Amino acid sequence: MPMDSGAISPEALQALREAVRLAPDNVPLRQHFAQALLGSGYLEEAEREFRHLLTLAANDEQLKLGLASAFYQQNKNSHALVIVEDLVKTSKSPARAHLLHARLAYRAGEIPLAVRAYHAAIEADPSVADAELAVRLGIRATPETNEMVEGRVRAAWEEPGAAPGTEIERPKIAFKDVGGMDTLKEEIRMKIIHPLTHPELYKAYGKTIGGGILMYGPPGCGKTYLARATAGEINASFLAVGINEVLDMWIGQSERNLHELFEQARSHKPCVLFFDEVDALGASRTDMRQSAGRQLINQFLAELDGVQSNNDGVLILAATNAPWHLDSAFRRPGRFDRILFVPPPDAGARAMILRLQCKGKPMEEIDFEHVAKKADSFSGADLKSVVDVAVEAKLREAMKAGVPRPLSTKDLLAAAGNVRASTKEWFATARNYALYSNQGGIYDDILNYLKLK
Repeated sequence: MPMDSGAISPEALQALREAVRLAPDNVPLRQHFAQALLGSGYLEEAEREFRHLLTLAANDEQLKLGLASAFYQQNKNSHALVIVEDLVKTSKSPARAHLLHARLAYRAGEIPLAVRAYHAAIEADPSVADAELAVRLGIRATPETNEMVEGRVRAAWEEPGAAPGTEIERPKIAFKDVGGMDTLKEEIRMKIIHPLTHPELYKAYGKTIGGGILMYGPPGCGKTYLARATAGEINASFLAVGINEVLDMWIGQSERNLHELFEQARSHKPCVLFFDEVDALGASRTDMRQSAGRQLINQFLAELDGVQSNNDGVLILAATNAPWHLDSAFRRPGRFDRILFVPPPDAGARAMILRLQCKGKPMEEIDFEHVAKKADSFSGADLKSVVDVAVEAKLREAMKAGVPRPLSTKDLLAAAGNVRASTKEWFATARNYALYSNQGGIYDDILNYLKLK
């Protein structure tokens, strides 16, 4: 489904970038620049611009919508949904906020909600109509012309799409390529690596080779990278599963897709099966009004338990930014019975990440440790943005001088000053859950990190 296009030529975009540099406090100009970045596919830079603009005009609905759109296009669905759900609460909410709400609901498989949101959008402003989305939702369709009518999926198996084939990887990275995370690496060694390398010891104690680890924490802190490195550490197959590989509009097809993905992992043992944004697939059943969503969770639990198949040698990792939305049944023994907090990298890890990001680029002798100290609370993704911003500045200088200029400590420090730590938003939400919904001490790691315990 296409987002609203605002693409402009590279020359025009560069002219806008220069104009913003000369007038950094001109909010309308920066907003126009941010929208141009979004329309031209510069999603990370657009996200940074919208974030900065919201520090200047915190209650501007259009800026919030712009940031949500940047999140949506980067598949940061939970981030986008937090903003959009707040925007659509008011009676005069923008039509495009309802439209984005519909797109997010469709992506999550919540078809009735998507239909309601789409109707709210076109009632507020008919010009925002999205013909492709309307067809997918079955709006204004009839049983003779479409398999859906107003979002109600026909309970039939007439030519549903085949279960998606997800590519099996053989990662080349290992733990040595992951900055910091020593405690997490040791937990993964005990749960996943040692059972494979010392199977006789585990069999002596009646321990099977398998089971799951759930990693949670702020976005951009390396959960996916660590999962891929785990597979590389033991030379195992790696199967990364996103929500799009599972969810399907046909009743029962999502469960079939999920089963096929587990079967694919079982046929490539040893295999690390990694579920990203697992809360989208395993949301709490008490929050669900749709029986289809509850059935998918039941199927997921059955696959984890190996009810009809042997999961020995299938090593299951999952990542979530919102563990509080995950059904508690997933945390029982034999399922995701290790729950690991993945915090932002510490100073040493930040220096290592910066060093890795700068590798192969022209640079002077850089004091990475000093830059790391100035980048407190930055995620790995934030640190990548720091290097990207510094490189962009150097490219502008190189275009004028005609020769490449090496990166310096000063360049990275200046870039760090222009990038906001994205982890702070997450901790603002996580803090409340850790303080007031911490049954069994599941979020004690958050309290310890925030020095609240």
